Amino acid sequence: MASSARRDISPFLRNLRNFLLGRSHTNALRFEDGLAARTQPPPDVPGGPAHKLSANYYVNRDARREVQPPMDVTRVLLSDGTKE
Repeated sequence: MASSARRDISPFLRNLRNFLLGRSHTNALRFEDGLAARTQPPPDVPGGPAHKLSANYYVNRDARREVQPPMDVTRVLLSDGTKE
């Protein structure tokens, strides 16, 4: 594909804009020649514990269901070793 000129304002107004900004203006528009190529290979992600669909229910993986009320350590330490 032939590279075409990027859209911008006239050279006089561009120089005035750069003078008033105190720097060179950066065009925020995206043009095809300024983007990265889309030829990257697909990612090779290793399978984890949740990569299979069979018998993989969310209820078994939900860590919030494993939370229990806080344990009163003072009662355990002061008791004779038996659980209440």
